[in-house]
Amino acid sequence: MFDKILVANRGEIALRVIRAAREMGIGSVAVHSTADSDAMHVRMADESVCIGPPSSSESYLSIPSIIAACEVTGAQAIHPGYGFLSENANFVQIVEDHDLTFIGPTAEHIRVMGDKITAKDTMKNLGVPCVPGSDGGVPTLAEAKKLGQEIGYPVIVKATAGGGGRGMKVAKNEGEMEHAFMTARSESKAAFGNDEVYIEKYLTTPRHIEIQVFGDGKGKAVHLGERDCSLQRRHQKVFEEAPGPAISAEERAEIGKTCADAVARINYTGAGTIEFLYENGEFYFIEMNTRLQVEHPVTEAIFGVDLVREQIRVAEGLPMSFTQDDLRINGHAIEVRINAEKLPEFAPRPGKITHFHAPGGLGVRMDSALYDGYSIPPYYDSLIGKLIVHGRDRESALTRLNRALGELIIDGVDTTVPLFHALLQEPDIRRGEYNIHWLEKWLEDNLQD
Repeated sequence: MFDKILVANRGEIALRVIRAAREMGIGSVAVHSTADSDAMHVRMADESVCIGPPSSSESYLSIPSIIAACEVTGAQAIHPGYGFLSENANFVQIVEDHDLTFIGPTAEHIRVMGDKITAKDTMKNLGVPCVPGSDGGVPTLAEAKKLGQEIGYPVIVKATAGGGGRGMKVAKNEGEMEHAFMTARSESKAAFGNDEVYIEKYLTTPRHIEIQVFGDGKGKAVHLGERDCSLQRRHQKVFEEAPGPAISAEERAEIGKTCADAVARINYTGAGTIEFLYENGEFYFIEMNTRLQVEHPVTEAIFGVDLVREQIRVAEGLPMSFTQDDLRINGHAIEVRINAEKLPEFAPRPGKITHFHAPGGLGVRMDSALYDGYSIPPYYDSLIGKLIVHGRDRESALTRLNRALGELIIDGVDTTVPLFHALLQEPDIRRGEYNIHWLEKWLEDNLQD
């Protein structure tokens, strides 16, 4: 059993891990930059270590500083949260080389799934359905045009090392291929230091469906249903719900078993998410995230499990505390991501919180590191909170979300809360009839200057 865990992250996810550790009787160590000295995760942890200046590259991404913090405090394991070093295979290897435990999958699994071409090939070999596309990187424009004709337009050009919507361009016809191909390569080179791209069929009205999986690293794995994350702006999720309003129980069981069987065959350890585009009753694999997701609370709500606690247990070598037969969906859950941003341009607006009040009541959870007087630093992601609601069905969850948003008070900075008030008035949202393009079109029509 671990005596002490270091949390290599900040904000609400660091708090999330610290709380789980405390409930398990495990000590926690928070690391922080100088800009986060007064952060809530620092206050809540049993110990804290300053690991550098505000810049992420010199603090939260500084592997030597994090390893040194473990050595100084005697922490035996590291939980990476999400973002930062959570999917850095080199970091995992260094952690293991220092006789520490990484609370997550192996370096090899992170490496394989971190390259989208290798991940697609791996999943295809494991029986997971994939989007029609190139078998690997596409080196020339001539080959890209040939593939476009073979696959059928529209197609999307994607960076193999991409993420966050960067290095992704759509070509609706052959005339647009050159611009899409060259721009995707250029963006990929600038963002990731790698200009390799691949090409896939572009689905016109898909939903973004992800399957939560969990493995014990010893050949056993389960799935915990799906989340619908289709409401996105610039490929960034803003509203997630579980179960998905467009997925049948039969579809859930089939794709869930396919995913669980796949990760069991590779002896995957801990939490992972297999992401799909879903259109006309078909699932198409797009990527696997080898970490905890931002939206994991909606899965926890409908299954009544603590995924972070389970991550820690499995990392300690203990068996999973549930089997597939134990997992039964109870009700419906929705999460909205609240950012410190000014609408309609969604420009980051860090600043001082003059008053903060979290909503409460039955079925309401607020994951946030805010408090009265806290100054949001300008150096990091603008996410400042996640509001999660759970109800007996989707309609009651939507009603509860509307009520909870009305109770939430965040004064001192602009936030995206008004966006969710507006979305809840839309008939398409009430009916669950939306796809990955719906939100951006709605924003164009409703939030213009």
